[in-house]
Amino acid sequence: MYDLVVIGAGWAGFNAALRAKKLGLKVCLIDKANLGGVCLNQGCIPTKALIQSAKMYSLIKKSFEFGIDASFAQIDFTKIQERKDKIIQQLAQGIKFRLKDLDFINGNAVIISNTEIKVEDKVLKTKFILIAVGSHPIELGNLKFGGKIISSDEILNLKDIPKSLLIIGGGVIGCEFAGLFSSFGSEVTIVEKMQQLLPGEDKEIARKIETLFKRRGIKVNTNTDAATLNMVAYDLVLLCVGRAPNTGDLGLDKLGVNLEKGKILVDDYLRTSVPNIFAAGDCTGKMMLAHYASYQASLAVENIASGRDMFRADNLNIPSCIFTEPEIASVGINEDKAKEKNIDIKVYKFDFMGSAMARILGENEGFIKIISDQVTDQIIGASIIGPKAVELIGILTVAVTSQLKVSQLKSIVFAHPTLSEAIGDTLK
Repeated sequence: MYDLVVIGAGWAGFNAALRAKKLGLKVCLIDKANLGGVCLNQGCIPTKALIQSAKMYSLIKKSFEFGIDASFAQIDFTKIQERKDKIIQQLAQGIKFRLKDLDFINGNAVIISNTEIKVEDKVLKTKFILIAVGSHPIELGNLKFGGKIISSDEILNLKDIPKSLLIIGGGVIGCEFAGLFSSFGSEVTIVEKMQQLLPGEDKEIARKIETLFKRRGIKVNTNTDAATLNMVAYDLVLLCVGRAPNTGDLGLDKLGVNLEKGKILVDDYLRTSVPNIFAAGDCTGKMMLAHYASYQASLAVENIASGRDMFRADNLNIPSCIFTEPEIASVGINEDKAKEKNIDIKVYKFDFMGSAMARILGENEGFIKIISDQVTDQIIGASIIGPKAVELIGILTVAVTSQLKVSQLKSIVFAHPTLSEAIGDTLK
């Protein structure tokens, strides 16, 4: 009898198992695929590994600005892919090592009762179940994966760089791949049905990345239905219009676990409609971010272990990070959403053109926006487009989460010359 069985060994399930172990629970982890889930194998890690190679190539191409002649630089896409695969293998070994004292079963799990899970030919008994099965790319009614139409999974394992690439979906995934393959020399067209790239992101930032994309030769078509396009004109078509939870084959319908369009409905404590079954990560259909999945999973395990004094999963100050060039990051409420909510705000803004370190790096495109409540002076959100945005947002995540006031963040002394001092400069 286990205290807890975790189904899914992605970033949510892996962190849940580690937390359960630390809390002294007898735990078993199950996954039908590889350790690390989507994040390690088809998402965050391989994508960012390829993006780093593309960024390196871009830097080399403009090395003459730094007084260096590197005009001989050539892309070896095979070696780029080998490097990506090596990083995945190394991190997978690290995960395996950290799980060495836990029971791990590689197989397909079906929940046959609220205390029993069948994996292949064996039945496991457990007091609690945590479902963390992740998500998968979705298709459109008239566009299915196959032939030249591929998903964000398949594009990570291409053997060759496509001469022309059509990207359907201008969200985070679409924009990251647009920048990546444009840097590698592909002729990229990106299509988004909404009025802006990165729907939901700060409008000014969306306009900025669109401008920079077009400057690089990326064709951007917003407010456009993909059905109107001629697919024949492109070598490859990347369809990335969203993801759906992997809940179809778990047997949840027979257990009375409430679902909504495949998403597992959970309460504030991550419990499903069956009291001893919890869920975390993409399968809950909330924020589909690896770090949010980890946050949910850790809280779920804490609640399973405590039994009574439970913690609410109520921290919504989750940073969003987009690894385009330049990078984009945000936390809390942005200017557009604050205005929709009729919040009386003050907007602070600083352009990286005025940053000494940004100029030293040769990356001075972009800006920082910090949003405060005009009445309370509390910092309620921030958006960044520019160098190291995904690292800088950590400082502002602390500020928003800790409910700091502008006056308090102003009093912090940042080192010079650094990119982080731009945060202080924003508030001057």
